[in-house]
Amino acid sequence: MAYRLSPNVDLLFTEAGDIPDRIAAAAAAGFDAVELWGTLDRDVAAIRRAADDHGVEVTSVLAEPRTNFTFPGTDLTAYFDGLARGVENAAALGSPRIVLGSGMGFPGAKRGVQLEKLAEVFAESVERTAGSEVKLILEPVNVRVDHPGALLDRTGDAVAIARAVNSERFGILYDLYHSITEGEDPAAELAAAGSYLDYVQIADAAGRGEPGTGSVDWALSLKILREAGYTGPLGLEYFPTVESARSTEYIRAIAQEA
Repeated sequence: MAYRLSPNVDLLFTEAGDIPDRIAAAAAAGFDAVELWGTLDRDVAAIRRAADDHGVEVTSVLAEPRTNFTFPGTDLTAYFDGLARGVENAAALGSPRIVLGSGMGFPGAKRGVQLEKLAEVFAESVERTAGSEVKLILEPVNVRVDHPGALLDRTGDAVAIARAVNSERFGILYDLYHSITEGEDPAAELAAAGSYLDYVQIADAAGRGEPGTGSVDWALSLKILREAGYTGPLGLEYFPTVESARSTEYIRAIAQEA
């Protein structure tokens, strides 16, 4: 069964105009799913209408605002308020998940202590959004290129936090690009993630361009995902180096054979 691809319309199909027009362009290019970043400053109703009109599912959105959770004295009111609104927007869009970031690491505290703090905050996040069917998923990101200073840069730490939160409504996002950029072994990380793995995003490495522009063996990578038991959508979160529809051609061909 082919993998379902979900272009990120904050990065792809920008040629078309605003988000509803990008959804229309993605649908015209043959996609039945898209993902996007934040929702708090957007016309959620218009985005939902565009998705419905074109038979497109929104597979993920981002939680806002981004927050440094472990800095002493940090007030998390804005985070929890934004999360509540983001979860409501995700539900309104039909998205089954909302993506959480870890914020920056605090140099004045041990890593283990900071990870414990994250687990506490995210456990409270699950509690505060109880009753929603939207799942909270945590994304580790690379610190070597794109997100220097981010606290959560290891897939294993994200899995440990998910294990500590211990909720069916909490999991992890595995971004193949971030993982490879950090020097991880995707097969080992995916095997260890097990049932905590909820969503996958892809981009080529190095460069974070479309698949086919870097050194990743995509046939092997999708085989590894399949062997790990992942059958969900693949978010295309990359910076296209050519026109958006053209940038998807290579990975679409590979995904058909996966």
